Amino acid sequence: MPTSGTAKDGQSIFYGWIVLGVAFVTVVLGYAIRNTFAVFYPTIVEEFGWERGSTALMFSISFLVYGLVSPLAGTLVDRFKPRLVLPLGGLIAGVGVALCSLATAQWQFFLFYGGIAAIGLSLAGWAPLTAIVSNWFVKRRGLVIGILAAGFGGSLISAPIAQFFISSFGWQKAYIIVGILPIAIIVPLCSLLIRRSPQEKGLLPDGAPQKPPQPQDPDEPQTRESKWAATTWTLPRAMKTYQFWLLILVAFFLLGLTEQIAIAHLVYFFRDVGYEPMMAANIYSVFGILFILGTLCSFLSDRFGRERVFIPSCLLSAGAISLLFLIRDASHLWMPMLFAVCFGLGVGAAGPVFFSAAADLFQGRHFGSILGTITLGFSLGGAIGPPLAGFIHDKTNSYFFAFFIILGSLISAAVLMWLIAPRKITPVPARAAQH
Repeated sequence: MPTSGTAKDGQSIFYGWIVLGVAFVTVVLGYAIRNTFAVFYPTIVEEFGWERGSTALMFSISFLVYGLVSPLAGTLVDRFKPRLVLPLGGLIAGVGVALCSLATAQWQFFLFYGGIAAIGLSLAGWAPLTAIVSNWFVKRRGLVIGILAAGFGGSLISAPIAQFFISSFGWQKAYIIVGILPIAIIVPLCSLLIRRSPQEKGLLPDGAPQKPPQPQDPDEPQTRESKWAATTWTLPRAMKTYQFWLLILVAFFLLGLTEQIAIAHLVYFFRDVGYEPMMAANIYSVFGILFILGTLCSFLSDRFGRERVFIPSCLLSAGAISLLFLIRDASHLWMPMLFAVCFGLGVGAAGPVFFSAAADLFQGRHFGSILGTITLGFSLGGAIGPPLAGFIHDKTNSYFFAFFIILGSLISAAVLMWLIAPRKITPVPARAAQH
């Protein structure tokens, strides 16, 4: 019989925590490749004299390729051993970003960073990792996806480290260093330790035996909740629900436009208003640190419900964005720091709650392909947002209208999550137990 994986069974730790730990490291190193773009971006523009908008296309192409590959990545991890798929992704991503050190033309950055590195990141990225971790945890899904998302915040903190490499060794060698790390760490860790599901280790989700299913009284009417839970969700079935398409829109507005415009342009904005490059990178890293704290707050959605945490998080982020309209120079450091704190907490909490809601609705053996397809919304927003903000700046010499786009996106995401209303379909365990 399967064991629970607890100390009582002679095991010191549930193996799901090991899987989560490996996934966390993979997120940190994998997404550092993408998120250090914020500090490479100004250096590349200065080195070659290119416009911001056209240069930011490498970031957009990366998102577009990432999104197009995500459904395939989710399907591969559903069908094949993650111990093969994830290391392959880490290897491809590392090689792609290291090749950027050889680039001398924009099309080469588009190919190496926007193409090769993005394919690798998708194969070892959020969709397959979330699908795997969701298999191991059900009752604490908001918490563990929050911990996983904290790895994304950790990748944001890599900005000053990358700036140090650039300042010390030049941007070419810095790209080589950033590329070597996922090859040296992600490939062996995932090859040795990652597993798709508890059943592969003779365990059950959450490290505790599941209660045998209770037969339903045939005379008892099925509720919307019970019908939904009884459905074996495949991608075609999910695509017939309005919740699936609204999740794609939330991903477009929150994870695409909001997060990626901010990630790509915040360092540049703070440099424009007068902060030195390292101080601008430090403000960005404060955002990253608070992003991590925000992701860890997502455990509250396990108790209070997904939208009851998601919506206030979006509104907090919108308030933080409003502060940027008031920053004109470098004379008041408290304002960018307050922005970094509130924006980091808000978007940090909203992201993992979004993915937890998606897992609540469509969890199953096909969740990888479903989440990979939902990720297309995120990728489309990420592909459009950064170059749009760059072109807006090139034409107006300001990020004013770009910040309005972020503000509208956050409000739209909040409204859409209320319409999805996961609380009415699959209440989180803590709230379901109260009824």
